[in-house]
Amino acid sequence: MSLHFPTKIVDTDILVVGGGMAGCGAVFEAKYWCRSKCKVTLVEKANTEKSGAVGMGLSACNLGVFTTDPDDPKPEDFVQYVRNDLLGMVREDLVYDIARHMTSTIKLFDEWGLPIWRDPKTGKYLRTGRWQHPIHGESYKAIIAEPCRKSADEVYERVYVTHPLLDESRPNRIAGVVGFNVRDGTFYVFRAKAVIVAAGGTSLLYRPRSVGEGLGRAWYPTWASGSAYAIPLLAGAETVTMEFRLVVVRFKDAYGPVGFPYLLLKMRSTDVKGKQWEPLPDEAKAELSKIFYDFAWAKPTPTPIRTWVTIQNLKEGRGPDLMQTQERLPDEESLKVLFEDYLDMTPTQAFYWASQNIHPQKTPSELMPTEPYVQASHASPGGMWASGPSDIAPKEYIWGPNRMLTVEGLFGAGDVVGASGHKFSSGSFTEGRIAGKSAARYVLTQAKDYKPTISNDTIERYKEIVYRPLEWYHKNKPLTTTPEMPPQYTNWFEIHPNYLNWYQLLVRLQKTMDEYAAGWGMFYTTNMYLLNRGWELLKMLEEDFRFAAAASLHELLRVWEVYHRLLVGQAVVFSMMNRKESRGYYLNADYPYIDEENWHVFTHVRRDPKTGQWSFRTSPVIHIIPP
Repeated sequence: MSLHFPTKIVDTDILVVGGGMAGCGAVFEAKYWCRSKCKVTLVEKANTEKSGAVGMGLSACNLGVFTTDPDDPKPEDFVQYVRNDLLGMVREDLVYDIARHMTSTIKLFDEWGLPIWRDPKTGKYLRTGRWQHPIHGESYKAIIAEPCRKSADEVYERVYVTHPLLDESRPNRIAGVVGFNVRDGTFYVFRAKAVIVAAGGTSLLYRPRSVGEGLGRAWYPTWASGSAYAIPLLAGAETVTMEFRLVVVRFKDAYGPVGFPYLLLKMRSTDVKGKQWEPLPDEAKAELSKIFYDFAWAKPTPTPIRTWVTIQNLKEGRGPDLMQTQERLPDEESLKVLFEDYLDMTPTQAFYWASQNIHPQKTPSELMPTEPYVQASHASPGGMWASGPSDIAPKEYIWGPNRMLTVEGLFGAGDVVGASGHKFSSGSFTEGRIAGKSAARYVLTQAKDYKPTISNDTIERYKEIVYRPLEWYHKNKPLTTTPEMPPQYTNWFEIHPNYLNWYQLLVRLQKTMDEYAAGWGMFYTTNMYLLNRGWELLKMLEEDFRFAAAASLHELLRVWEVYHRLLVGQAVVFSMMNRKESRGYYLNADYPYIDEENWHVFTHVRRDPKTGQWSFRTSPVIHIIPP
């Protein structure tokens, strides 16, 4: 059946995979430096105007370090903040590199028409907290996508990238990627001198809290299937600190962010007994320091510790935490500001309050820690290991151009690049710009004469692999128990002796991750027995992917999204198995404390692209900014 779909080969100089904020920054900057000297191509699985984590909108540019005013925070200040918040697991060179370029990024956004709030007296960009600029951001992504589209030589949308292509004549050298159009089934082969992966992180890897009518609702976008890591992993690139998954505290069930109420409206949260935990009292910090070392005394309190307090309140019967909204909404204007904020970025929150008869001016709202996510742009450092900027990075962190991963010609940005969290939307765009400029220089100098070597046999082999779930379904469907049922039900109830559909694969993956790798169902706790058994179950699931079946192109997309999530899950569990301490948003009951003496190091795992075997190593955490 795969032979029925046409094959289209696209040759380019710089290929950007993913059209979110980082991808838009990469395309814009790469073309600026290339001009007419090289071709820049964007491939996106959805629509660039609404793709990525801010496709629904956002109410702030969460990273806006400025250096034009003596009173503005400096890049060094931001590095110190990120280092404390991520419990020491940070590449300070990468964080500094992003922070020092934020002034120009915010000015670009302003020039492109993004409505950034200004102080009516001074005319300066308004701040909520120390780092973020509030915006009217319901059209945030569409505004940023326009200059990206104008910059790209070619844009391919509705094309899902499934596998990287390695050069057949040069070891450890990227040569392109393959994928398929989710609308017409065309098989795409992109050959490139440099590939910038700017795809999204990972949601729905762990069992979500939302079930039944809310099935699939998550904080991080549900379409983020971990391609940010799966594509580099399949190419043989190294990860960094993948055990440090992200768990954030959000409004229960609707997953509305809590930063805006805290920072702009000055709201507070308590447990159900009325006790306020932020700021943490000294006695609480002293107790937490037994687990979190000196980070318990950091100011502001690191996000993993604040999340852990919420988890402990639940475990000890003092939960859920409550956002005391009624205390800070004295009039209709303040209520309007609150609702406008969520309609800008998380409309579900406003709908949820209405549907549950919750009036924020009269009653508090429940808070809940989310299921874990794997992504490198928020308050977590997990991701891929990238080479740093030549002017400030320690020599141990430089092996190629800035933001090149451990595979030659393969660059990363945004959710891809690890050990550099707190990028958010504007920082991810900025890192895309950094990667785009670096890739342009690489293509115009080091890779000027490079031509990818990919045989026709390799192309046909990947085409067979990509479409095999479709062929497997049509070959075996006569034996299914429910072929006449509507499509919305077959995923749940279909029973077949010879195949597994995407939904069955997904819930099996989520159950394994939740119960064995410190999901919410286990109160974010695991141990070595659970991790080793979880690893066995993940390997079994990978073996069973040969039975994956897809009845349509949409289901084929879902199958490959689950496979990408599986690879991410393996990287997470393998990292957790090898890190003999608890650092992050989980507790390893066999090693329940931060061990600064032995584990103040980065962890790295790698999947061999030929054998599929996993390996582990550590590298030093080197500080370049004084504490």
